[in-house]
Amino acid sequence: MQDPGGAPAPGGADLEVWIDQDLCTGDGICAEYAPEVFELDIDGLAYVKGADEELLQAPGAATPVPLTLLRDVSDSAKECPGDCIHVRRVSDKVEVYGPDAE
Repeated sequence: MQDPGGAPAPGGADLEVWIDQDLCTGDGICAEYAPEVFELDIDGLAYVKGADEELLQAPGAATPVPLTLLRDVSDSAKECPGDCIHVRRVSDKVEVYGPDAE
């Protein structure tokens, strides 16, 4: 599995992303990078979107990262001023992008 830039997806595995709203600063950088995945709600915080475009507001709610958006989602995690975006492998929940990535 590779991202659009040719780099392999970490571990070649399916990835998911979630946001820790307790740390979200509401800057909206994630929604600018990947509006298909992230959106700011009326409360000013960012949330991930489900397949039906609904905001997933339960704490720790995760959504799959489409391979075509991997670079945008990983850039969101890297640039987030609140360090609240977590991208992890679905198979073992190991974080590959975000504040807890190794």
